[in-house]
Amino acid sequence: MSKTKTVYTCQACGYTSLKWLGKCPDCAAWNTFVEEVSGRKSGNKSLPATSPTPLSEIILNTDNRISTHIGELDRVLGGGVVAGSVVLIGGDPGVGKSTLIIQAMAQLFRDRPEKCLYISGEESASQLKLRASRLGIDSDNILVLSETSLDMILGVIKETNPAVVVIDSIQTTYSEELQSAPGTVGQVRECSARLMIFAKKYNIPTFIIGHVTKEGAIAGPRVLEHIVDTVLYFEGNRSHSFRILRTVKNRFGSTNEIGVFEMTDSGLMEIENPSELFLRERPADAAGSVANATIEGTRPLIVEIQALVSPTTFGVPRRTSIGVDSQRVNLLIAVLEKIGGLHLGLTDIYVNVVGGLRIAEPAIDLPIILSIASSLREIPLPNDLFVFGEVGLSGEIRAVNQAEARLNEGEKIGFKQAIIPESNLRRLKLNTGLQVTGVGDIHEAIESALHQ
Repeated sequence: MSKTKTVYTCQACGYTSLKWLGKCPDCAAWNTFVEEVSGRKSGNKSLPATSPTPLSEIILNTDNRISTHIGELDRVLGGGVVAGSVVLIGGDPGVGKSTLIIQAMAQLFRDRPEKCLYISGEESASQLKLRASRLGIDSDNILVLSETSLDMILGVIKETNPAVVVIDSIQTTYSEELQSAPGTVGQVRECSARLMIFAKKYNIPTFIIGHVTKEGAIAGPRVLEHIVDTVLYFEGNRSHSFRILRTVKNRFGSTNEIGVFEMTDSGLMEIENPSELFLRERPADAAGSVANATIEGTRPLIVEIQALVSPTTFGVPRRTSIGVDSQRVNLLIAVLEKIGGLHLGLTDIYVNVVGGLRIAEPAIDLPIILSIASSLREIPLPNDLFVFGEVGLSGEIRAVNQAEARLNEGEKIGFKQAIIPESNLRRLKLNTGLQVTGVGDIHEAIESALHQ
């Protein structure tokens, strides 16, 4: 008999070593090496003969996308489900991934005779029935299977020939060709690759639900996100009722799109006007509160930025930010001190994007500047004012993209005033009823906002 060979595999990046290592030399992660049995079980190595096809002879499939009848989900998917696509959905435990998928499957086939195969490796059929009953879903078009063996799953898919397949979750699925445990790098990579090949061959849309690590990334090798066609992250806090579905990768549509949902007793409800949701509990005449017009994908949103500036009680002032890059906030604080002349060296500063949304675009710079200045001087900004603009290291206000869309969104919500970069105002072609003020540096912005 041949001797069994074992290797140690990094569960973060897939790097293999013949001995255990405390730190991965490839991704620098600590304590991620797990012992695995190397090699596959013997199987049939014969492959069918294939030949390449000239590009001119390939028939383009122009079929329309399949709508899920959930507008926010269709938005992040690029307009609907594409035949043969593989969609990976990640999120924290309990955020609503399985709830969203089972609701989407119920809506997807409300007017269609096809079947959906929901395969769960974490819950039994009775548990899935209990969730569906709570959501008011009772459909003959949804087939439920509790199975973790990939070979059994592929066999059932061939037998039932469903229109859509759901795998919940990829970390519980294992292939008998590998001797490692379910959830390891080898198993996740092998199962994902075989599911992708199967989906492309039989033109079956496949949804894969994945666990996330404590850092918020999808557990397993990074190659998992490269294999699939679309990667969606379900974000949200259990203390908040709404959830955000964000597109990270999409081969069939725009990236960085978001869909907004609200968790209710009857499941996830889509929010058609997220700006009103984010501003629903905004306090009136509160110092440090500023409305910001941001762009998420193709969608303009009005969100509230809050800042709290208070004298520090420690030797080193605290700088805390939620929903925005902390390094960016520190840079803006330095600009306020050096260029703006504000004394912030002995103050604690806290910045928060209300509602749990995370903003990465530079148009949030000017709202952060004004919210900090408002809190420091204890001067509230007008409730009907919203701002946007990028701030440079010299204190200049730089132009941002899609200024017209931002102004349209603010006017639609009911705002009357706007402070925007002066260069955006000069190029503005929009006839709006807003009172728009253009500013060139942070001195003009602070003067215009705090002394109206």
